[in-house]
Amino acid sequence: MSLQREIIERFGVQPTIDPDAEIRKRVDFLKEYVKKSGTTGLLIAISGGIDSAVAAGLCKQATDELSAESGREYITLGVFQPYTEQVDISDSYAVADAFKLTHRVETNIGETVDEIALEVEHSLKAIGISRHLSRGGKGNVKARTRMVMQYAIAFDMNLLVVGTDHASEAITGFYTKWGDGAVDITPLSSLNKRQVRQVAAKLGVPQSVLDKAPTAGLWEGQTDEAELGIIYDDNSDYLEGKEIAPEAREKLEKQYLRTEHKRSPIPGI
Repeated sequence: MSLQREIIERFGVQPTIDPDAEIRKRVDFLKEYVKKSGTTGLLIAISGGIDSAVAAGLCKQATDELSAESGREYITLGVFQPYTEQVDISDSYAVADAFKLTHRVETNIGETVDEIALEVEHSLKAIGISRHLSRGGKGNVKARTRMVMQYAIAFDMNLLVVGTDHASEAITGFYTKWGDGAVDITPLSSLNKRQVRQVAAKLGVPQSVLDKAPTAGLWEGQTDEAELGIIYDDNSDYLEGKEIAPEAREKLEKQYLRTEHKRSPIPGI
């Protein structure tokens, strides 16, 4: 079996999708998991990007249907988590408005992240390393701090934390280990980025979110494609079983193999 076929089968990506059928399947998946878990709903961090927007739409539909079917209230809590100031936070609120999320909260991670970075720098200085925390290192602190806050809220409200990871991120390992990769449930995991866009359009994600360049938002000017050196069209084509340029294929497969530790269970002996 070729590595491409192995990857496609591992993530369960289909060559084409029916967006309506995918929405129904994923909403039902969320509903069933909430019922089995005995929780009161779902928590989704809304970044202003397309992935969290789609997840928010699916979550809200799931909890609305559960409430109507059971006669008890299930909620979707939208959480906004800027680092100090977020220039596109209006997109996060636009998503919440589009899906009529009445339960929402903002937790600014700025002071917490800066304090952690300062303490790390003090610790490094104590062992003879005098420098600021690297941009990537601080970016990981941001992602992990967001998840600490999400789980603190989810615990006290008896909610499940929903992830936005999909196959196009999983193949590249483009997420922070124990950060945005640390969640309870991932309703997008067998979709590639192109398919996430198709579902987004069907759900009614705001146009401003559909049009923006994908970014993890970990530092100013960061974009997924520039950081990885791989465009999402190539990534999606590969996951749909299509041929892509040899150099793009090589880069994608190297990235997949290099980040296997993120997708594997913790090793032990």
